[in-house]
Amino acid sequence: MRKKTALLFMVTILLFITACGNSGSGGSNASGGTDGKTLRIAWWGSDTRHEYTQKIIDMYKEQNPGVNIDIEYASFDDYWKKLAPQAAANQLPDIMQMDVSYISQYAKNGQLEDLTPYLGSKIKVDDVTENVLKTGVIGGVQYGMPTGVNVLGFQYDPAILKKAGINEIPDNWTWDQYKEIALKAKDKGIYFDSSMAADIFFNYFLRTKGQSLYNAEGTALGYEDDALFTEFFGMLAELIKEGAVPSQEKLNQTKGILEESDIVKGTGIGIWQWSNQFVALQRVVNRPMELAPMVGPDMEKGIYMQPSMYWAVAKSSQSKDEAAKFIDFWINNQDANKLIKGERGVPISAAVKKAVAPELSETEKQVFDFVAKMEPISSPMSPPPPVGSAEIIAALTDYVEQINFGQATAAEVAPKFRADANAILSNNQP
Repeated sequence: MRKKTALLFMVTILLFITACGNSGSGGSNASGGTDGKTLRIAWWGSDTRHEYTQKIIDMYKEQNPGVNIDIEYASFDDYWKKLAPQAAANQLPDIMQMDVSYISQYAKNGQLEDLTPYLGSKIKVDDVTENVLKTGVIGGVQYGMPTGVNVLGFQYDPAILKKAGINEIPDNWTWDQYKEIALKAKDKGIYFDSSMAADIFFNYFLRTKGQSLYNAEGTALGYEDDALFTEFFGMLAELIKEGAVPSQEKLNQTKGILEESDIVKGTGIGIWQWSNQFVALQRVVNRPMELAPMVGPDMEKGIYMQPSMYWAVAKSSQSKDEAAKFIDFWINNQDANKLIKGERGVPISAAVKKAVAPELSETEKQVFDFVAKMEPISSPMSPPPPVGSAEIIAALTDYVEQINFGQATAAEVAPKFRADANAILSNNQP
């Protein structure tokens, strides 16, 4: 964890140092072409993602003769390692896949193009909801175009739920009901879940209270009452202590290995995660699965549509118009999206969603239906995580592990986390 934190810190520093060297649309030709028709595009992902993305690129080139597109792709970790030195050399790809955890960093360093002038002209967004479109806005500027959206929820095996003596997940369930059900499952020797990712679900919890993990400016935490930290992480630690959730030691051993999880082995009821992860989970579990909304009260205040990722355009690109045109193709071309099938999140265009629906598997339909059910009642997303958030998440994860191992209480950790987080975010002061 410390090693990962150090790497993320080094990347942040590198980007900060090189930011002042970025030019606008002039300077060297980052796209490698001179006619404005050569694009470089970069993304991360699985082999499946690479294959269908290449097919979409081929489709675009066929419909746009004379356009040449060079591709670059890697695993998630390798992607950011490759992107940082490209940023340092002012040679970023014309079109880049951006993660919510990194987009603020690249935007603040002046390395991303403002897409606002392209909206409505080059990029059609008239059937995209404002809440979704605004998820790509940082400091009032549209730096990212969502490829698709996800929503948080509980993904579970209804047969194992009944085996645990629970007929169904209650409508509009509360945290007290969640604890009651988890302990009931524990009495049957079944884990209810595998805990919650600290930063994602703490932010959700804070949103239900009218707060957020970070303030709008990204200069400090977004909540002031440490009792909220104590309440949330104290509750999760108590469930681990009671045996309703696997121990922290076991969680560390199985982290990132889906095949080793209790839901796959049939010893756990479900997992808290993003909707776009449901298809992969269903494939590995290979049993009927369902999705349930998040816990309340005030679930509607907490829930939000989050981009699975963004497309962004490099500030240094000399092919910005063509880059915007490709992004429009990705968002609005129905044939292209019949290949994607929501793998990068449920499409943001209403017309595309309707066109893709008949092409979906039953599992994919479950995801589309769940997102459609949540979207009308969702609240606007909090601003994307600020510069320094990667360090804060790593620190929070370390502190939560201390709580779960019984090395400290949530009340003891809360002020320490606040001090660490605010020290990191203080660097973002204007």
